[in-house]
Parts: sequence; structure tokens; C-alpha cells
Amino acid sequence: MTVSTPRPPVDLTARVGGLVLPNPIMTASGTSGHGAELGAYFDLSRLGAVVVKSLSAEPWPGNAAPRLLPIPGGMLNSVGLDNPGLDRWLEGELPALARAGARVVVSLWARTAAGYAQAGERLAAGLRGSSLGGCVVAVEANISCPNIDDRQRMFSHSEEATTAAVSSLCGALAPTGLPLWAKLSPNVTDLVVIGAAAMRAGAEGLTLVNTLMGLAIDPVTGKARLGGGGGGVSGAALHAVAVRAVYDCRRAFPRAAIVGVGGVTSGYGAAELLAAGADAVQVGTATFAQPSAPARVLAELEAWCASHGVTNMPGLVGRAHG
Repeated sequence: MTVSTPRPPVDLTARVGGLVLPNPIMTASGTSGHGAELGAYFDLSRLGAVVVKSLSAEPWPGNAAPRLLPIPGGMLNSVGLDNPGLDRWLEGELPALARAGARVVVSLWARTAAGYAQAGERLAAGLRGSSLGGCVVAVEANISCPNIDDRQRMFSHSEEATTAAVSSLCGALAPTGLPLWAKLSPNVTDLVVIGAAAMRAGAEGLTLVNTLMGLAIDPVTGKARLGGGGGGVSGAALHAVAVRAVYDCRRAFPRAAIVGVGGVTSGYGAAELLAAGADAVQVGTATFAQPSAPARVLAELEAWCASHGVTNMPGLVGRAHG
């Protein structure tokens, strides 16, 4: 008679810089709504954190339709950062997240460095005057957006613009004590240089990576297939890019907080990013096909760890670096 050996329990507790989460799986900004929308499909409190769609100080309408286009290996999107503005979000969306028991990461964006300061000040003031502020655990600076002071180039494509945006936001957020992660674009020749600029400016960590720039054209009309013209490539096609970005930045910044994102569709994909050096992982585009994908990835990651003798996250995070 064969007696099976019970697998040791897996402690999924994740440490992202100074932040401790029950597990390393989060949603990704822009793929799960502004609030508790995914709560209809799974218990949001099960995730390490919920990262909300990027918010600006004032409401923003976004781009013209169509905004999303399925492509081989993923999706092309040109949503254009539409959002209700921080005041309306704090009043209308944060309460539902708090009731769901979610740990919330607020993603902020702006079109100028001063705009990041304004957004940070608006968030700090809203949390200071709210009993719900305790559910907000971190802020993610989406600096992959147009800088109108620099010919519409993305902030994260320039050391100087990255420094200006991150330092402005850090100053505004100082009263909150919340950690700040800078979400970077892979559309640069040296991501480590941009990451270093973000952390010198005050970011505790990096979220790697945002979408790749792409374009789809209708050959009949010769026109772009999305209302905003070009868009961002996300999904499985982006995964290897994210793994490389995380690996390179972990090698360069051994003590930084790093969150990996890009093409995670399974527990195996999450484990790969963790092994590359991510402290936590976000699940994004997969939720368009399966809204419960973040919860499924969490369950698969736990099963993968158990079957491979990984009993805690320190035993997996950064494994690729020896």
C-alpha cells in the first residue's frame, strides 16, 4: 500500500518593500474598473491588493471609440485614461472597496509634473477626511502618459520627466506615509536608468511593466482601427518583456520593491515573474476573458508552490539571481 506524503503548507505572505500583504497577487490598473466591479466574481479580500484604474485630479473623458481590439497574443487598447476624478472616486467607489475588505492601491496620473502634485494632494486630503483611508495601502504612479510640457512624450521615456513627476507626487503624498511605486514603460532603450531616476526621486519601488506601443490599421481604409489612433499592447505577448524587465531591475536594485505585470494568465506565469525578482504580481488583460482570473491565478500559484516544494515567498522571489 502506497502512503502519500502530505505537502507542506504554503505561506504566501508577500513583502513589497515595507508593505506586507497576505499574498502576492493583485489586479492590474486599467483592467478591473475603478472600484469593486470584480467583486461579483470573487472575494476581493482574497487578493493581496486591488489596483484601481488610473485616476487624475479632475475628471477625464478618455479617447474616442473603439477603444479595445483583440490581437494575436493579447489586446490593443486606447482607452485614454478616462476616469471620474479623485473626488468622485473617493466618494463613489472607495466605500464599496472598503466594504469588500479589499486592500487598495491607488493609481494616479497627470499630464504635467505639477498635475501629479495636485493629484497627490487631492488624494491625501480625501484620505485624511475619510474613515475609509485605512484600506488604501499604496500608490502607483502611472507615468506612462503624455507630458504636455515635453511635446507629449511619456514621462517614463525620460529621466528628467520621470524625476519631476515622481518627486512632485512624493512630496504631495508625504503626509499619508503611503509607499509609492512608479509604473514604467518598456518602450525605452534602458529601463534600469529610468528606474534609478524614479527611485532617486522618492519611489520606494517599481511596477514593471506598462504596455508596449502598438498600432493596428485597416488596410481597406488605411485608417487606424482604434479611435485614439495607436494603443498599448498587453496580454500574453507582453509576458517575456515583463520577465526581462523585472529580472534586469532586480539585478540592478536588489533591495527595491518590485511588482511584475504583463501577460500573466496562470500560476506558472506568476511564479516566473516572482522567480525573476518580483515581490508581487498583477493580473490584468486575462480578466477581460475571465473576470475571476486573479483569483484563479492565486489558487494556481499556491498549487504550483506546493507541488514544487516552495513553502514561502522568500523561497521563490528572486530565485533566478541565485
